[in-house]
Amino acid sequence: MARGIVNRIPGYHGWYVVGACVIVSMAIVGARNTFGAFVLPMSEEFGWNRGTVSLAAFLGLLLNGVTQTALGVVCDRAGGRRTILVSLVILGLATLALSLTFHVLFLILVFGVVSGIFYGGASPATTSALLANWFRRARSTALGINAAGAALGGLALVPLAILVIEVADWRMAWVSLALVVLMLAVPLVYALVHDSPALLGLNPDGDCAPGPPGSSRNAAYPRTAPQTWGLSTALRSPPIRNMSGGYFTDGFSTAILLVHFVPYASSQGASPAMAASLFSLMMVMSIVGSVITGLVSDRGDSKTVLGLIYALRGGGYAAALLLPGDVGLWAAVACIGFSWNAPASLTTTLLANIYGLASLGSLSGLTYSFRQIGGAVGVLLAGYLFDATGSYSLPFAITGGLMLPAVAAVFAINQRKYTSRGRAGSGE
Repeated sequence: MARGIVNRIPGYHGWYVVGACVIVSMAIVGARNTFGAFVLPMSEEFGWNRGTVSLAAFLGLLLNGVTQTALGVVCDRAGGRRTILVSLVILGLATLALSLTFHVLFLILVFGVVSGIFYGGASPATTSALLANWFRRARSTALGINAAGAALGGLALVPLAILVIEVADWRMAWVSLALVVLMLAVPLVYALVHDSPALLGLNPDGDCAPGPPGSSRNAAYPRTAPQTWGLSTALRSPPIRNMSGGYFTDGFSTAILLVHFVPYASSQGASPAMAASLFSLMMVMSIVGSVITGLVSDRGDSKTVLGLIYALRGGGYAAALLLPGDVGLWAAVACIGFSWNAPASLTTTLLANIYGLASLGSLSGLTYSFRQIGGAVGVLLAGYLFDATGSYSLPFAITGGLMLPAVAAVFAINQRKYTSRGRAGSGE
């Protein structure tokens, strides 16, 4: 039946899988990143302080980081499609349940614990691991488009939540976000997403059949290591540690701005409306950056592109600290925005190129867990340092400084050595 449906759809089915995964990223990232819009109305109704409400967001990031590796293992063993579907349903129901919030412990349990854990089952790390099976030559492009879905969620769903809160109330806003997950993302995954093209009688990238040895159709295929790297073997190799360390700083340097960008922009003289507009512009730049870096990576070296992206991120923080007023603010928005989601697709591509696809879900989950833990640490540290100093200069300086070892760690990866070792182990 699935093959019959595919035969009636024009074009390579892998791009429809990409489209469905973009909607998944948009739905779940948007639903979680709208949390800031609910802080004021929920706090005012229940008399909560900001620290208490922030505990739910912190716990969600932390638990997602701790459990992401386990969900990656589930993805490898049970299949990405099944993992994503189950996680989406639970996330949708949890979001719906938030409309019934009556106590802060209920908020912490549902948003911080349940959503925090099952977010990982449909996160960009999981969808990227699934998409890597569908593409070889155009892998970075496909994963870059998928990463753009996260920024699209902020652009589309944050304004939606704010609008519904203003027109109705915060409870109806949670219902609206739940419907996006349950009525849009879940049906698309069920109808379009499959674990690999082989299940539908297709080949990666839409090729009718593998080309002859040395043909241009096979030119990029050797970039993917054979599927001989198990999880335990990969964990003993330096590249996975380097990528995990880079991902930690990636999460550290982006989560800070999710919470503190608007206050920082206001401290630089921007009005609240302008600060919100600048954040939206940063998300637009993120979409552009994800797609462009994916295209460039498919025609070059993922490691080099990833290292340059981390360097650009560091430059954005340096601009915020060193350039005056509006100039520094706009430069930071451009540099950090362009680099915001690009590491997600580039890291997964690099993992696939070095370790193959057999344990890609587990490895993607492991590295992504460092990103989420880094984000949790960054959010708390920035808040504490601001309270202690009355300025964002110190937390921004620390964040920018952390990008330097991230760049060094990425460029230290000997991709050729470990990919060749995998081939040797498979008898190639």
